[in-house]
Amino acid sequence: MSKLHIKKGDTVMVNAGEDKGKTGRVLQVLVDKNRAIVEGLNIISKHAKPSASNPQGGIEKKEAPIHLSNLNVVDPKSGKGTRIGRRVGANGRLVRYSKKSGEEIK
Repeated sequence: MSKLHIKKGDTVMVNAGEDKGKTGRVLQVLVDKNRAIVEGLNIISKHAKPSASNPQGGIEKKEAPIHLSNLNVVDPKSGKGTRIGRRVGANGRLVRYSKKSGEEIK
């Protein structure tokens, strides 16, 4: 299995689909399904039956997972989507960097 280019907490831009061009923060990465849940993007309406925790029931709006191929990490310098590379950093560990500006990510 290969390493993913997106981590929890990254700011990402959607490059395909209904929310194309929008940015948000990654809340969760579903590694087995190659998907990520992004805050405020890909909102779906879920019909919920009344339960003890939700006695009213009704329609809930929530974020649905987006495939990782449709997400790009936002370049810290330009604020646009960029591809990610890996190189050995100053401390001898692998760090992610932006292919556009060459700047280190986090």
